[in-house]
Amino acid sequence: MKKLKNASRRNFIKQSALASPALFFSGPQIAKSMWSPQNSAPKELKVFLFSKVLQFLDYQGMSEAAKDMGFDGLDLTVRPKGHVLPENVVDDLYKATEVMKSFELLPQLFSTNVSDMQDPIHRKVLETASQLNYQYYRTAWFKYKKDKGVLETVTFARKKMEGLAALNEKLNIQGGYQNHSGHYFGSSIWDLHRVLEKLNTNHLGSQYDIMHATVEGGKNWEMGFNLIQPYINTIVLKDFIWAKKKGKWSVQYVPLGEGMIDFKRFFTLLKKNAIDVPISIHVEYDLGGAEHGKDPSMNSKKILKKIKKDIDFVRQSWKEIH
Repeated sequence: MKKLKNASRRNFIKQSALASPALFFSGPQIAKSMWSPQNSAPKELKVFLFSKVLQFLDYQGMSEAAKDMGFDGLDLTVRPKGHVLPENVVDDLYKATEVMKSFELLPQLFSTNVSDMQDPIHRKVLETASQLNYQYYRTAWFKYKKDKGVLETVTFARKKMEGLAALNEKLNIQGGYQNHSGHYFGSSIWDLHRVLEKLNTNHLGSQYDIMHATVEGGKNWEMGFNLIQPYINTIVLKDFIWAKKKGKWSVQYVPLGEGMIDFKRFFTLLKKNAIDVPISIHVEYDLGGAEHGKDPSMNSKKILKKIKKDIDFVRQSWKEIH
């Protein structure tokens, strides 16, 4: 088993902070140039695994598993009940990062509950991640509420996102707001676009989730994609079917390629628009509780075999798009 490097956490962070500007600012600031139509689509995707599904493993175990399955990195949960707890971020994000790097996994992407630049813990999460050269993170969501009008919620979200964008720019890190189906700001795409187009920044964009877009948009999801695609800085992949439970229709998650998502069309659009951003696979279908971040009742080898099938599907499907 590989071990942590000998450098201390504080020395590492100090050295990162003192790195040359050319090295420190090599990532997020150029992200939008990758969206230019004259650029070609990537031959190989950078695919990350949302670490919630490996919550039953420690940093060593999750990193070894992700590497063995063929992932480029982990979309690390840095949030309450996550692999890294926000209140312990200074020590534990360093530890997790060092282990991931020892397995040659890219420490680029993480998921948070960050929503407010005035919150000291939220700020500390982003400051620490920036010092460790992370490039992308998922923000928290904002919900529509019955006692507030739609446009009132959009205005509230815009103010919060303006604050995050300013902090992100200061730290040279990119936030991505995920379009989550349901009564969430961003679920309809137009509302998220309305805010992002006013921000005029490379430091806050869209974490585009094709599954949630399909749930909300049905056959019309492509129109939303065309609207938001200039702002996409990360992508989430998962699949689903509609299932009837206790007389009500609801979303039922399934392995990639077994549900309603038109991956062929989606990947064609990514290539057509030369969108080259990190892709995070979310595993939400039944894995004995692991899909909810719990200790699973399912055998771990079986869990990893199922996840491996997902990444193999993505790699193969991408190759088939010309």
